[in-house]
Amino acid sequence: MSGELRPVDARVRALESILVEKGYVDPAALDEIIETYQHRVGPRNGAHVVARAWTDPDFAARLAEDATAAVAELGYGGRGGEHLAAVFNAPAEHHLVVCTLCSCYPWPVLGLPPIWYKSPAYRSRAVLDPRGVLADFGTTLGDDVAIRVHDSTSELRYLVVPQRPAGTDGWSVDELAAIVSRDAMIGTRLVSA
Repeated sequence: MSGELRPVDARVRALESILVEKGYVDPAALDEIIETYQHRVGPRNGAHVVARAWTDPDFAARLAEDATAAVAELGYGGRGGEHLAAVFNAPAEHHLVVCTLCSCYPWPVLGLPPIWYKSPAYRSRAVLDPRGVLADFGTTLGDDVAIRVHDSTSELRYLVVPQRPAGTDGWSVDELAAIVSRDAMIGTRLVSA
């Protein structure tokens, strides 16, 4: 089986070949899209933003004030990142992001949204039963922790800044960024060291 394509990959390649052959798609445009999603956008950008906020109180303040501008300081921006808000988890407050209408999502800092983020079940339950949704992800919060659900839209998209885990004092920005997951920046999971 080595060297054979999975059925879904074979279908994608066949579709790409037909579109290119008929002149509907420029191969250079496809290469640019692939390059963008492999190297320029994605959750590693968001993890860098979070790690910077954890280590630089001045940056964290700017991120809280104007997330779009603060994220742009680090070189991240573009489609889906024009209007960002950062919400900061705290011991008594946890933030969860959902797009109840479709799948609005901050692409420059989180990349493409996961399938579950776009599912009707997540979109409806996150609003009605956020503790239940968090439990589905293995995230259990105490009853003393308020959960704030943010409805992402095309006009305003959210980035959750999770709490910095204990035991990470002295860690570099790169070391901290390595422990920040996409799901933590949506608010469905916590970060642990």
